[in-house]
Amino acid sequence: MIEISPEVDDLIDLALSEDRVFNDATTRALLTDNDIGVGVIRAKSSGIIAGVNIALAVFRRLDGFVELSQSIHDGDTLSPGAEIARIYGKVSTILRGERTALNFLQRMSGIATATNEYVEAVKDFPAQIVDTRKTVPGLRYLDKYAVRAGGGKNHRMDLSDGVLIKDNHIELLRHRGVGLLQALESAMGEAPHTLKVEVEINNLEQLAEVLKSGAHIVMLDNMSIENMVKAVGIVDGRAVLEASGGITIENVRDVAATGVDLISIGALTHSVTAMDISLDLET
Repeated sequence: MIEISPEVDDLIDLALSEDRVFNDATTRALLTDNDIGVGVIRAKSSGIIAGVNIALAVFRRLDGFVELSQSIHDGDTLSPGAEIARIYGKVSTILRGERTALNFLQRMSGIATATNEYVEAVKDFPAQIVDTRKTVPGLRYLDKYAVRAGGGKNHRMDLSDGVLIKDNHIELLRHRGVGLLQALESAMGEAPHTLKVEVEINNLEQLAEVLKSGAHIVMLDNMSIENMVKAVGIVDGRAVLEASGGITIENVRDVAATGVDLISIGALTHSVTAMDISLDLET
């Protein structure tokens, strides 16, 4: 279950403000505070649920007297028709919070479901499925939590989480006359001992310099399956190997079979298909 931290409260408040929930013209025109009911959240498709307490916290932010209950927990597998949670209270509260709550729940569950599909595809291999920073601005904490709920692991949360030298860094330094090995040695010397140093490469010729530098992680960017196999043999456990770029559900098992340690997939969060979830009102 994700912690409802002040930062998460701020996200909920922002979403509620965006929807102008305290100026709901329809609710104001049709309902009174005497209209009491139950909102039942149900799955309409199969998948992995994530963000239940985020959805329920939406209603709590609207009305501190609302009663909440949940039937399942984050990480559970759902089938169509499964009951997720109930909201007891003013119908106006339930209807004003419905869309915001479902927006959080559907997106997070979609991420968890997609992640779990990749995790299951590679379960026969040691490789771990990890996310990227390709998240919706402002929602990274929730997006990455949803990846964990689906059985995946998190890559860097933000730019301060580790040193990652990518192609643009390498190209800039090359124009300055700084080679890859020199750049890596500098990064290894400057980085605090608590941070890992990772470098992105796109050909095997760069691998020898990377290994000489002692870099902790090597990202194999858009490499062929054949070259990934060769890289695994060359590295021979001296660094963590991460496969990235062009990973799909159709080829992820072949990538895992090469022997890489990590498989990073941006589509887990940047191209998510929301899980179909609805809220039905019982009065």
